[in-house]
Amino acid sequence: MSSTGMTRHPLTLQTRLMAAVIGFVSLILIIVAVITSATLGQALEGRLQDQLNRIASQTTVLVKQAQILTVAGRPLTAQNVLAGQHYPGLLLAIAFEDGASGALVTSEGTTVLSDAQFEALTDAVKTSPNTSVMLDGLGSFSVTVRESGGIGIVTGLPRDEVQSTMAQLLTVITLATLGGLILLALTTTITIRMSLRPLRAVAATAMRVANQPLDRGEVTITERVPTYEADPRTETGLVGASLNKLLDHVNDSLASRQNNEERMRRFVADASHELRTPLASIRGYSELSLRDRTLPDTAQTALERIQAQSLRMTRLVEDLLLLARLDEGQELVHGTVDLTQLALEGLADARPTAPEHHWSIDVPEEPVTMLGDAGRLHQVVANLLANARTHTPAGTQITLGVAVENDQAVIRVHDDGPGIDPQVRDEMFARFARGDSSRARQTGGTGLGLAIVKAIVEGHDGEIAVESEPGNTTFAVRFPRTPAV
Repeated sequence: MSSTGMTRHPLTLQTRLMAAVIGFVSLILIIVAVITSATLGQALEGRLQDQLNRIASQTTVLVKQAQILTVAGRPLTAQNVLAGQHYPGLLLAIAFEDGASGALVTSEGTTVLSDAQFEALTDAVKTSPNTSVMLDGLGSFSVTVRESGGIGIVTGLPRDEVQSTMAQLLTVITLATLGGLILLALTTTITIRMSLRPLRAVAATAMRVANQPLDRGEVTITERVPTYEADPRTETGLVGASLNKLLDHVNDSLASRQNNEERMRRFVADASHELRTPLASIRGYSELSLRDRTLPDTAQTALERIQAQSLRMTRLVEDLLLLARLDEGQELVHGTVDLTQLALEGLADARPTAPEHHWSIDVPEEPVTMLGDAGRLHQVVANLLANARTHTPAGTQITLGVAVENDQAVIRVHDDGPGIDPQVRDEMFARFARGDSSRARQTGGTGLGLAIVKAIVEGHDGEIAVESEPGNTTFAVRFPRTPAV
């Protein structure tokens, strides 16, 4: 899998803080351990070298004494030189013109070096007079070279004690470091979690507020960060205090918005109600005046236009009044509604208005019933069919369907017209919304049809959705079979 196809999971603040603290402390502990080990190792090596120098001086004296005894017939060998020495681990090798030998003092006596061990020892001291050498079967030794009377003397001491001490030190340092890091991780986790608790309280409060429906209706935000988590004297507490102040401001703004909406709704309802009477009077007087056959043609034409505009204005006022009452939860009278019959009636009413369209219906054999307002549900069907008729050209196939899906009553209006412009799809249920050029209005309208549909559907605890592409547009309305009354 390519790197671009992999999802990188972001690290939390707690994880980053713990990684940083533990990483830096680990680095410091490692540096301290290295410095301590190096210092102690140098000290132990120095002490071993001092001890080796002293013993090398002693073995040089012993070799001189053994050289004198050769006159009495005792051969000069490392084993004879070390005879009587009780220093386990002492290594001695001598080389002169007539021969060479090497021996090691053990707890059981003196052991002669093999040819391979002697050769490894002599090869090591050729490069440096003071060095370390590993002898098979014997271990590691620190050795030094002295010369006396033409005799090369190599003296060595075992490094087992130095190596054992360093191994113990490294073990102790490793265990102490691991234990310290575990303790550090625990204490850091607890400290960071306690320190970040106010931030988690802020996140939880913000999430609860985000889950509240704030886009409509009367809203009161009561959620706040607890006082003990919102102490402005601390950095994290200051975030909680700031959020509480923000929520207070948002709550006041929402209350002000709701008051403004209620005043505007009352104004629209009152204005619409008051306009109905003068509009009815205008329409009535215009109708009465048109009965006068003696009117000139210009006056009759003017009266006809006045009557047409008064009718249009009346429809607009009625729609505004309906929306205002629906917003207040009025206008809905619930009862048993047969959606199948309602669809048949709606299609029968719509077919004569656009005979150039092709109309069809798809309903089940069994009636689909629900609780609702029959008049308003009929208006939903009528508005959706009128919307499909108005925004599609002649010859378009329009299908009205009713079905039951997942215990929901579903009404669908489908057409194979040019579709809806995606740029206006999100705003099409807004009040006074207008379609784009591909679905341009061919007749005048208030722009409130789909807004009324949405308000009626939501008043029945339903939902409306639209899917559209060229040649395939579907409005789907879903109602619970038994909505809350």
